[in-house]
Amino acid sequence: MTSPGDLWSGFTYDPRDPANAALRASDRDRNVVHQLLAEAYADGRLDREEFDLRTEQTGSARTLGELPALVGDLVGGPAALRGGRGLASAAPTDLRARAERAYESDRREAVLGFLGPSLICLVIWLVINRGELGGAFFWPGFVMAGTGINVVRTLVRRQDIVDDHARRLAKKDAKEDARELGERERSPDAEEDGS
Repeated sequence: MTSPGDLWSGFTYDPRDPANAALRASDRDRNVVHQLLAEAYADGRLDREEFDLRTEQTGSARTLGELPALVGDLVGGPAALRGGRGLASAAPTDLRARAERAYESDRREAVLGFLGPSLICLVIWLVINRGELGGAFFWPGFVMAGTGINVVRTLVRRQDIVDDHARRLAKKDAKEDARELGERERSPDAEEDGS
């Protein structure tokens, strides 16, 4: 059975997020829904008529926002798996906010990685030249250029970095969901064996 985390991470963009609802659904997005519907039909959670109807609706879905309603009653909510804690209880907008905060941390590290070495080299250069700046070769410029590249890269690739963090958080969420689901499935057996 597909876990909720695996289902939602299989989409190009999370269709539960209102910001993504108007985006066009891809064949890959529709295939994720088709796979879940097939599993539900095989498990007996859908009868043939309902399976056919939902399959047809999935095939004709144009936007991502149309897809969650087709599988919402087949997938347990992530909050139910964890009792409302951690990433699984977070809405897609919360995951996005966490990804934004992770980017801000990356940006801070890049700026500090530039300032620290640059200031140290600048002070050494000033001490060595004893304030005579006229003909002295400005070698700290190499350090500043080298560490400045990371700052520029972090600023220019902002959206890519945020998207990477969001994907990592979603994968982490899916793994934690699967782990906790496995623990819940094993724990009643362990209690029965101990009785």
